[in-house]
Amino acid sequence: MLSPGFLTLPDRTGKPRRHGITHVLDKGLPIDQAGGLLQVAGAYLDVWKLGWGTAYLDPGLRPKLGMLADYGVLACLGGTLLEVAFSQGQVDAYLDWAAELGVDCVEVSCGAVPISRQQKDDLIDRAARRFVVLAEVGDKDPQRQPTPAQWARDAAADLAAGATWVVTEGRESGTVGLYDDAGRVREDVLDAVTGAIGLDTLVFEAPRKDQQAFLIRRFGANVNLANVPPADALGVEALRLGLRADTLDLAAVGEPR
Repeated sequence: MLSPGFLTLPDRTGKPRRHGITHVLDKGLPIDQAGGLLQVAGAYLDVWKLGWGTAYLDPGLRPKLGMLADYGVLACLGGTLLEVAFSQGQVDAYLDWAAELGVDCVEVSCGAVPISRQQKDDLIDRAARRFVVLAEVGDKDPQRQPTPAQWARDAAADLAAGATWVVTEGRESGTVGLYDDAGRVREDVLDAVTGAIGLDTLVFEAPRKDQQAFLIRRFGANVNLANVPPADALGVEALRLGLRADTLDLAAVGEPR
């Protein structure tokens, strides 16, 4: 059941959507817990990332994929798994396996394994022929972060190579990439990537409530948010709609102020 409808709330895009998505990070959630979450929050979820290579190990993967399809949630393989396949010369086997499973999306990243710009373009192109591609920009190593200008160039190049969405690195900790080591948004990076490709195709990894609230207040209810912990999925929708103290004033006007 969706909301009763008697409150004035910000307008939300409807499913299936490409703007205003909520993307959760599954780190190995048992299938019964995944099913319970989908019952509660499936109407508000858009992308379900099977992170950290867990899809390669999960004995309940196929029924989980079936449940996600029933709720209209796109299943996505995390980028590190593709990086491992690339490092072992097994990209074709990886893509064939993902297609056989019926996965909807793959993430293409270069945050753990050295991958050149040309090699990343090729991976995006090959994957985009069969899947929705989420291409990640930024680096997982806090000591090896690109400049804001490089973030912008990489984001634009990923779209040009065929990505549907560009994802800003934030990891599950929210203390790297788009964020400093205290979890604060690096606004120079934020301005660079939004200026380069706009908001509709840009997805911000934002695992923490303060980060989610900051981005919602800056860009409105339909900002794309990723790496949301599954248990927080319904709470993020409440943040979007101004039903929590952090964004309460948005409910009356529908836009940030």
